[in-house]
Amino acid sequence: MSTKLKILNVELGDKSYPVYIGRDLLLDKTYFEKHISGQQVMVVTNSTIEPLYLEKVKNLLGNFEVQVKILPDGEQYKTLETVNSIFDALLEEKFDRSATLIALGGGVIGDITGFVAASYLRGVDFIQIPTTLLSQVDSSVGGKTGVNHTLGKNMIGAFHQPRAVIIDLETLNTLPTGEFSAGMAEVIKYALLGNIDFLSDLEKNIDSIKRGLHQEDKELLIDAIYRSCADKAEIVSEDERESGVRRLLNLGHTFGHGIENVLGYGTYLHGEAVAIGMCMAARLSQLEGNLSAEDVDRIKSILSLAGLPCSIGKYNIVATQLYKAMSLDKKVIDGNIRLVLFLSLGNAYISQDYSEENLKQVLSEFCHS
Repeated sequence: MSTKLKILNVELGDKSYPVYIGRDLLLDKTYFEKHISGQQVMVVTNSTIEPLYLEKVKNLLGNFEVQVKILPDGEQYKTLETVNSIFDALLEEKFDRSATLIALGGGVIGDITGFVAASYLRGVDFIQIPTTLLSQVDSSVGGKTGVNHTLGKNMIGAFHQPRAVIIDLETLNTLPTGEFSAGMAEVIKYALLGNIDFLSDLEKNIDSIKRGLHQEDKELLIDAIYRSCADKAEIVSEDERESGVRRLLNLGHTFGHGIENVLGYGTYLHGEAVAIGMCMAARLSQLEGNLSAEDVDRIKSILSLAGLPCSIGKYNIVATQLYKAMSLDKKVIDGNIRLVLFLSLGNAYISQDYSEENLKQVLSEFCHS
């Protein structure tokens, strides 16, 4: 049993669900059994996570008929071809509408599994077990599912809420340092969006949060995950399908998705690309007259402390190429690129009325070829 457990409820009427955050949750079957209604269960994971945590999860599912689908690891496999391979496995095993899928892995596994669950037999249940910090604080909560297209990231998908999200901090013990930093990008994002006290706490405690991976007491890390999930849950409860305030969660993402698309998925981790994107959004907000140079430096400082990049660095990107990639983002409406910018630190807004010249200047400053 976990010695410290926090439970957060995502309030969505009859689609509401709990988010369990704690330690050693993969040792307690009660977190699973109460959210599985039928006998058929398929665990979807990847080749990296399989030897680490698959047997633990299977041991909790002894009362069910369990099948396993193991995918190759990597963003490049987040495709319709991969989705179809899971459909094949489900159909071959004659899974019916009472089935439950379990996503055991990071954001790629969660997004793919959720999309399969949304589509198979027009919708079956699924449970999220996110094993990376990024997926724990972001993609596992909120019901966004989908896959990439060669022309854009997450362009094919559906909204489908999980039955539960089970966040076991012990899965972070095997997470590479770079992956942990990538997750911190999303934690910092929530602080920048509207929780300036959270930002101050992160600035003060970020070294302890990182060290918490290797200490018995992980209270600071649990608190950071909980606060991030709580901020997202509040927004999702208000705007499940991203028609309004939920768009704020895309801070840094339009720039970041463009960078990923141009350089190829995997050149930067998603959180790293988002970190660069947040620096670009901050610089544009400065040119728009809303942030000071000190504000921009503060954003760069906290990202750097977390081990994240603040520039595109050694990679060659032509500014016009990045602009074209951004114009293919799913958040574009009537040809206008909508960006999340700052009125002030902790006060973000969605805009398509920024100066086009200012945007071109930002792209020129960050890109080189």
